[in-house]
Amino acid sequence: MSEIATYVVHGSSQVTPATLEKTLRNLPMWKVEFAAINAPHFPHLVDQLEFLADVVEDVAEGVYKELPYAALAAAVFALIYAHRKADLIPDSVAQLGHADDSSVARAVLILHERAFAKYAEANGVVFDRISSRP
Repeated sequence: MSEIATYVVHGSSQVTPATLEKTLRNLPMWKVEFAAINAPHFPHLVDQLEFLADVVEDVAEGVYKELPYAALAAAVFALIYAHRKADLIPDSVAQLGHADDSSVARAVLILHERAFAKYAEANGVVFDRISSRP
């Protein structure tokens, strides 16, 4: 397992129901924040974050009940990580500022690819457009 995947697995294991609840309260603001990300070197990042936010909302609201908790926790971790201002590579660093955010989002999608692909199919989303495949 790669170091970033190990980091995601560890971070996801720290997600609790209280973390999920707090994330849900913040998601409307975070979605606006994510939509404003200008990261041309990471063209899938905004779509990936929006997808993960939609997954978290749908699962938490009971609209989608098939997602394993590990995948939900990983999605929550990725959203929290992308929102944080103090992360491994500050977002203000030109051209590389979102490399870590993109790596975390991609790792989450890869680690739980089957579960997220199933969610995407059930919701009419073309998973290949937001997954790690260019």
